[in-house]
Amino acid sequence: MPESPRSTKTDEPPRTLVGGVEVDVPNNIPAIRAALDPKRRTEFDKAINAAGVDEIHAVMRHWMLEAVPDPEADAILARLARDEAERRGTA
Repeated sequence: MPESPRSTKTDEPPRTLVGGVEVDVPNNIPAIRAALDPKRRTEFDKAINAAGVDEIHAVMRHWMLEAVPDPEADAILARLARDEAERRGTA
């Protein structure tokens, strides 16, 4: 079936800003896997292989974002985790 002339499909990956710099976001399974830290690839493989048809998009979105390092976001999440640990008295 030919593509509709109104189609906006592109081969270019989506982009996001990290530290004010535009970066590509991997958007297929091989690209996401390649962008992950090698230690996280096994978890990614398990999550992708376990995802059902109703879950696959959410699983891919989660790992797409993890594959794009964002030091500012990581620092915020680490601070929030420390604050929560202190609040609970587990730090």
